Amino acid sequence: MNDYLLLTPGPLTTSDTVKQTMLKDWCTWDDDYNLGIVQKIRQQLVALAGDSPLYTSVLMQGSGTASVESAIGSMVRETDKLLVIANGAYGDRIAEIASYLKIDHQVLNYGETRQPDSKEIDQLLTADKAITHVAMVHCETTTGILNPIDTIVPLVKSHNRIFILDAMSSFGGIPLNMAQLGIDVLISSANKCIQGVPGFGFVIARRSLLEQCEGVARSLSLDLYDQWRCMEKNNGKWRFTSPTHTVRAFAQALQELNEEGGVGKRHTRYQENQRRLVEGMERLGFKPLLPREWHSPIITSFYSPEADAYDFKEFYSLLKARGFVVYPGKVSDADCFRIGNIGEVYPDDISRLLDAVAESLYWR
Repeated sequence: MNDYLLLTPGPLTTSDTVKQTMLKDWCTWDDDYNLGIVQKIRQQLVALAGDSPLYTSVLMQGSGTASVESAIGSMVRETDKLLVIANGAYGDRIAEIASYLKIDHQVLNYGETRQPDSKEIDQLLTADKAITHVAMVHCETTTGILNPIDTIVPLVKSHNRIFILDAMSSFGGIPLNMAQLGIDVLISSANKCIQGVPGFGFVIARRSLLEQCEGVARSLSLDLYDQWRCMEKNNGKWRFTSPTHTVRAFAQALQELNEEGGVGKRHTRYQENQRRLVEGMERLGFKPLLPREWHSPIITSFYSPEADAYDFKEFYSLLKARGFVVYPGKVSDADCFRIGNIGEVYPDDISRLLDAVAESLYWR
């Protein structure tokens, strides 16, 4: 069905079977849809996050950012203070959401090519008792950096703060257990590592925390608590029009994730894709932006060639003509481009990409 592979952090290349499930129309009031699909998805998401009875999930229409805004706006009160740990555009976006919603917040900004400093976070949480919530991006696709949640989340919880994780580009592709780590709220989207299509995001949260959020939301359509209560009381019914085709595609994508062997197996495939990509690009003379130990298996930034004749749009067009779509750079102080390797993409596809790159080095 595809003319090319999308080597981006999402939307991404999906399987033909995921696409085919969208050929049928669904009624939003029907139990076959709400009980048979929506409620099952909600249960599966909690299972993927560690399967703890302490957690629940809620689906929200719109982009992944809409779900981030829904969570921040529905769970951080006017009397609270949010600490945003940022090292890229999506951490900055959380801070921007807080500004729009007039939420008291502070940003610890590490630029775009540094990991957060645990000692600095510890000192700030010790000094500022007004901070009630801490938010951070797991995989910051601005660069492809993977932030160390294994150390930062326990640190935040040792200070008895609520931890919110934007796992937009990692959930379903990198194993994690919310209860074991202490993550209170996790946000992701249908069109990322679970390999569905755009149309909705979701929030997985401690049930006890969500139960306390009635009346906190600053928005009608983004009221996370009200959406959750509606789904709880009405067996999966959405408050407003449900993106039925996208939801059905996501159900199929979850089934295919299970058939692949779960998150661990998918993580292994993504890791092999990324390893093969980096090694092959380096052989062709490209240099990654970040140290290898900071790489995520999701997307990788490479410096642009230092050649007067090089133009990203020309390079992009040559690769697209050969069946591959890559991503422009998003780093503010480095000329680079990005290549993702998630979605319905396999190691052999990466080998074909590398052949296409070798054929597209027109500036040499």
